[in-house]
Amino acid sequence: MFTSVLMIEKALTSADVEFVTTLHGDEPVSFHVLLQPRGDQADRLLRAIDDIALGEIDEAVREGETPEGAAAQDVGRQALDVSVQALRAAGSRAEGRLVEDHPLDALKSLVAEASADEVIVLTDPHYVEEFFHRDWASRARHKVGVPVLKLFSHSKA
Repeated sequence: MFTSVLMIEKALTSADVEFVTTLHGDEPVSFHVLLQPRGDQADRLLRAIDDIALGEIDEAVREGETPEGAAAQDVGRQALDVSVQALRAAGSRAEGRLVEDHPLDALKSLVAEASADEVIVLTDPHYVEEFFHRDWASRARHKVGVPVLKLFSHSKA
């Protein structure tokens, strides 16, 4: 069985589930999902710039409404549960956990713990971080010791 650590920031959509579960053809895949609640991921200014770059001006204005702290954890837990259930419903093994500290440290630990074959980072575009190679995938490539695949979420959750 192929083992993937799937790093996400929001609930997987049905298109995302289909995408990641079919990446390896008919080979069975076990997913270890790691979710970083969005409120803790980056500061509001970077998220607003990304929204503007995507033409989502309304989203940029609402960045101040993004849950943070305990509220982000509650929203994150729900998104994680939905994602793990969707992967299981698609026929894959799946388990998940929330990031509680630094996301890349959690990722490195989980890769080692699960003896993962790869990391899949599935997020919305983050143009500022990607330009400076400060996004999760770019930074993880130097830290986890397995191939890192960066994918963009297919649609809004």
